Amino acid sequence: MKFWPFVLVLLLAPGLAGAQTEPAAGPQPAETRPPYQVPLFELPEQASLCGERVPLERRHVYEMLDREFQLSVYDHAQVVMWLKRANRYFPAIEQELKAAGLPDDLKYLAVAESALKLYAYSKAGAAGVWQFIRATGRRYGLDRSSHQDERFDFDEATRAALRYLKDLHAMFGKWSLAMAAYNCGEERVRREVEDQGVADYYLLDLPQETERYVFRILAAKLILENPKAYGYDPARMRLYEPLEVETIEIRLKRATHLRLIAEAAECCFKELKDLNPSLRGKYLPAGTHRIRVPAAGAKNFERRLADLGGSAAAPARPPRIESSRAESGERVYVVEKGDTLSHVAERLNVSVEHLQRKNGLKSSVIRVGQKLAY
Repeated sequence: MKFWPFVLVLLLAPGLAGAQTEPAAGPQPAETRPPYQVPLFELPEQASLCGERVPLERRHVYEMLDREFQLSVYDHAQVVMWLKRANRYFPAIEQELKAAGLPDDLKYLAVAESALKLYAYSKAGAAGVWQFIRATGRRYGLDRSSHQDERFDFDEATRAALRYLKDLHAMFGKWSLAMAAYNCGEERVRREVEDQGVADYYLLDLPQETERYVFRILAAKLILENPKAYGYDPARMRLYEPLEVETIEIRLKRATHLRLIAEAAECCFKELKDLNPSLRGKYLPAGTHRIRVPAAGAKNFERRLADLGGSAAAPARPPRIESSRAESGERVYVVEKGDTLSHVAERLNVSVEHLQRKNGLKSSVIRVGQKLAY
C-alpha cells in the first residue's frame, strides 16, 4: 500500500517515465519553419507597347501597371487559358496585323477584351473576341441579321477591329490613345484631350475602366511574351492547336437546316455551330453564305448537300459585271441578297476602304441591286 503514491506520480507525469510529448505551441525558430514558397514577381525596369515607351518612372504609371500585372500573373487558371487559346488564335491575328502593316502588340488587345473567347458577351452588349458594340460593328461592316451576327465571326471581326484601330491611330497619332478610344469611344477621348490640354494617355484623367485598360493590355503582353519568367511553361501544356478548317461559299435556293449542312460537311450540328459562332438559330435562309467547315469535309460538299435533299448548292460564282459599264472598261459589281461590303471586298480582292472611296460610301451599308464600281 505504501508504494501507491509513487505509482500515481508515474501515471500522471508520463514525461518522468520517458514518454514523448507534443512540441510546444507558438512560434518556432526560423530554421525549423518551411521556407516561403510563393515567388515574388516584379515589373521589368522598362516596358513598351506598340513601339511607344511606357513612362514607368512616373509613380502612378508604375503603380497602375503593377496592379494589373500582379492581378494577372498570379491568376494561374487565367494565364494558362490565355496561353492555350493564344496558340490557336494568335497566328491568324498576327497574319492580319502584318498584312495591314500594324504593330504586332495589338493582338494583346483581344486578350484584354475577351480572353480570346469566341462567344464573349458583355453587359453593355459588346460581342465576340474583339467586343464590338452593335453600332461600331455596323460601321465597320459587321452584319447582324436574323440568322447571323458577324461580331462573333473571328476572321471578319479581326479585320474590322484592325480597320477601326487604324482609324483611331490616324485620329490621335498614338497607339495608347487609340486603344483608350477603342475602350470608351473616340468622342470621349477627343473631348478629354481638348478639355485637359494633354494628348498623352498616361497623363489623362479618363473613366476608371479606361485608365486601367491599356495597363491590362500591357500586363497581358509582359506575361505572354515571356511566360517562363513567371513560372508558366507552355512546353508542358497541352496547347490548343489552330483548327483545320476551310471557308466555302454556298448558294442556297431555299432555307436549309444547319443539321443538313453539317451532314454535308461531315461533322455534327454542334461542331458546325462552334466553327461558325456568328450563326444564329438553326436555319440558313436562301441566298449566298460563307461558312467554315472541317477541311476534310470541304471536298465535294455541294454534291453531298444536294444528295441529302437539303437544298441545291453551287460553288462561288464570279462577280456579276454590269455590261453597260463593262464596255467602258469600268468594272461594276451588283449587290445580291446576303452580301455585305466586307464579303464583296474579299470576293473582288480589294479593301473595304477602296470600295467606299470608289463609290462615295460613308458607311458599310449596301443594298440588294446596288452597283459598286471596283
